[in-house]
Amino acid sequence: MKIPDWLIYLVVLAAVLYGVFSRSTNTDAPPAPPVDIEGQGSILPPPSVFDQEVMVEVDPSTTASTGTAFSLGTTGYWLTARHVVDGCTNLALAVGNRSVVPVRDYQVFAQGDLALLRTDGGPDSIEFDLETDLHVGQYGFHFGYPQGQPGEVTSRLLSRSRLTTRGRYSTSEPVLAWAESGRTRGLIGTLGGISGGPVYNVEGEVIGVTVAESPRRGRIYTTAPASVETFLTSLTQFQPEDGTKRAITLDNYGAEADRLRRNLTIIPVVCRERQ
Repeated sequence: MKIPDWLIYLVVLAAVLYGVFSRSTNTDAPPAPPVDIEGQGSILPPPSVFDQEVMVEVDPSTTASTGTAFSLGTTGYWLTARHVVDGCTNLALAVGNRSVVPVRDYQVFAQGDLALLRTDGGPDSIEFDLETDLHVGQYGFHFGYPQGQPGEVTSRLLSRSRLTTRGRYSTSEPVLAWAESGRTRGLIGTLGGISGGPVYNVEGEVIGVTVAESPRRGRIYTTAPASVETFLTSLTQFQPEDGTKRAITLDNYGAEADRLRRNLTIIPVVCRERQ
């Protein structure tokens, strides 16, 4: 039995229309976030002895590592996580598939998981907000290079925790605990490699640095804003630059992350050799 041409055309047209209209314009938006965040909307209380403790073991071996760094301005300063670069003797920023910018030197934060890198020049700075009150349930946008590839995650602020690090070095610091609420399409599995990347608020301001995850619990941990401020103000050689910001939403956070990576504001950091 021969199938009429008009029926074939109709089937093809239906498939095309389905593909066009089933693709959401909100392709970067995550699933609906948790609705049972206790105390949602209230101001996040200060650190307390009752904060939950999170233990992290930093590999003491000499293996190489990768992470994320972000620009603090045209003078060539970059912020990242300490555990990504600590003890590294051959450190570079990756600006392409085979192109790197060597890191001249770096300085770690003795009290927490932060490090400042120095290169010969850099792109425009980000804009910080390290003083505004944080609210339980507010959105966070984590940008970087999870698994060594471009990727981003959204989250909701849950509480404070205390991050205790053992292994290559030992620290104990207050951090923010976030409940992961979504990812851009295609990002599956561990977020390893996003460490050192910035977490943005909806105003497009950086409020911390991503330093750890708990995949089974769906938690992401970032440095407390006060820790970032303490570290940066302790650096006599570092002079902050005014940054730029653009509002970030569930509709545009993927595009904003791509723009920041394209501008080299957010970049992979690679430790190729460690002591």
